[in-house]
Amino acid sequence: MSAEMQSYIDEAEQALLHTYNRYQVVFDKGEGVYLYDMDGKKYLDFVSGIAVFALGYQSKEYNDALKAQIDKIIHTSNYYYNAPAIEAAKKLKKISGMDRVFFTNSGAEAIEGAIKTARKYGFLKDGRTDHEIIAMNHSFHGRTMGALSVTGNPHYRDAFEPMIGNIRFANLNDFDSVMAQVTDKTCAILFETVQGEGGIYPATEEFMKKVRALCDERDILMMLDEIQCGMGRTGTMYAWQRYGIKPDVMTTAKALGCGVPVGAFLMTEKVGANSLVAGDHGTTYGGNPLACAAICKVIELFEKQDVLANVDQVGAYLEKRLDEIAAEFSCVETRRGVGLLQGLVFDRPVGDIIKEAMERGLVLINAGTSIIRFVPPLVITKEHVDDMIAILRECIKCKC
Repeated sequence: MSAEMQSYIDEAEQALLHTYNRYQVVFDKGEGVYLYDMDGKKYLDFVSGIAVFALGYQSKEYNDALKAQIDKIIHTSNYYYNAPAIEAAKKLKKISGMDRVFFTNSGAEAIEGAIKTARKYGFLKDGRTDHEIIAMNHSFHGRTMGALSVTGNPHYRDAFEPMIGNIRFANLNDFDSVMAQVTDKTCAILFETVQGEGGIYPATEEFMKKVRALCDERDILMMLDEIQCGMGRTGTMYAWQRYGIKPDVMTTAKALGCGVPVGAFLMTEKVGANSLVAGDHGTTYGGNPLACAAICKVIELFEKQDVLANVDQVGAYLEKRLDEIAAEFSCVETRRGVGLLQGLVFDRPVGDIIKEAMERGLVLINAGTSIIRFVPPLVITKEHVDDMIAILRECIKCKC
């Protein structure tokens, strides 16, 4: 490591709040599916900013769209209309099949809006303020207080109790556990279509359809968190579209802006007409012209580059190659995931393997202590998968 890069790391340790245990590298630029540090070292990126940079780095059309918007206007506030937000909402409605859109700055903020939507929906039905939301154990929805309240991992919540209250927890893919938590106060059931931080667990079709039927029967909102698993990562624009059902409310972020901080929560017309109204919710930056110009170009490029077809083809190949790794090494227990959201489950902590991979020019990330998560740009090729597997194999040999 050069003295210059080390000096930046040392300065960061003195200046930044220590809420992250960062890897000892300062990334300086990206190109395609590769990152480069300040010393010019090249890294194959299988993290993509935690499932954010779906189109890879230095997409000229994407960059040009942002530059053009910067030269026009970046921000006006939501007291006024702006054309990029209107276009982005139109495009987002088309790819999601939802009816109403609220733009946010992040995924966690989208979850906050979804929670408020559910509470207001319940309140307008009966005037009560004691409605409950059922969330899932091992889930992760964000770090803000509302998002923490529905995150089913006490490790994240304990130091910040009390949470917002009236949250019950069930188990993903265990419909009986959901039924055990349903009361006459239940206004929503919230879960990730594919649990990410919790270990790369996809919801089953049976579970999804049973929850949908329950929500229809009892006028409960089915709310799906698609922040990480959405925007094409599983081979459909949103993971729930694989199951032949539709949520009442959904959240999206991460790859929605491919690097520009932006998220959204969306809902059906029925929910939109019976929940939040003027004065109930707001945001200063949400839906600003720059962020929405990014959304418009991202959705356009997904279609132009046929990203979903690439996810299907390369995702299947990634599954095959990871299954080979699982069969080859006794320390690997299994692989699970969908498309280009995959996890290898080990019988031990994976931190040393990830650090070794970084040394060898491969960027990986964990999902819990014993799972390596693979969330590369959605434009990777089979050759990139082969390069990753070659490095990963050597890392496992070295550390397992």
